Amino acid sequence: MPVVALLTDFGDRDIYVGVMKGVIAQICPQAQTIDLTHQVAPYDISGGALALWGAYRYFPRGTVFCCIVDPGVGSQRRPIAVQSRDYCFVGPDNGLFWWVLDEEGCEKVVEIQNKVYWLPIVSRTFHGRDIFAPIAAHLAKGIPVDDLGPEIEKESLHRLPPLRALIGKEQIVAEVVHIDRFGNAITNLREEDFADWVQELGWRSWQARIAGVTFSEILSYYGEAKKGEPLLLFNSFGLLEIAVREGSAQKDLGIEKGRFIEIVPVDYP
Repeated sequence: MPVVALLTDFGDRDIYVGVMKGVIAQICPQAQTIDLTHQVAPYDISGGALALWGAYRYFPRGTVFCCIVDPGVGSQRRPIAVQSRDYCFVGPDNGLFWWVLDEEGCEKVVEIQNKVYWLPIVSRTFHGRDIFAPIAAHLAKGIPVDDLGPEIEKESLHRLPPLRALIGKEQIVAEVVHIDRFGNAITNLREEDFADWVQELGWRSWQARIAGVTFSEILSYYGEAKKGEPLLLFNSFGLLEIAVREGSAQKDLGIEKGRFIEIVPVDYP
């Protein structure tokens, strides 16, 4: 059974997601449609990219990801379809797929130009319904990516900054790239990068500072902290997270997306 996974910033109040599912069901009724999320903040391309990066690897091989966070809808931005090692991705060329492709690899990218696979009438404001959902359904049905349009170079795609913290010999600067519904502040510092920094430079202890709070340890789980206490941990996706046990780092500490956390050594080898 083919799988089509949907990721959008449409929310669940309006009919947009349901209409896209209807289009997919008409073209490929055997497809299983999975809602990855429709709660990406409106127009938040990096938020959508992070959600996709954190999720795609848990889907079966061959899944078609139809992803729409598209503030440029109706403009000259390119609609694209990407074939990676194990998956297909359909959506706008605005950086939404960049973090996935940087990790998953990219075998082929095409600009979607073959209108045979679009709906007959295309609006300027709802390409999710008129272009991306039909394309995803046709891919799930088995058409090759090559049929959708001319191949383009991966290097020409719109990019996001790397999902990596800035790491120097005596300092790490990580950025908060997402605030989840619990108010946890998720950064771009990967657990393996932090471990390498500590090991290679031989620091015995360090301090992390953000929003007037200083940390000197990374916990394994939320329950290691006292209720209402700020904490650091590496979350289920291996990214450093600032949290407050049974609280909100966003509300209680005033941490928002774009804030930086600085980590420096305090005990030299």
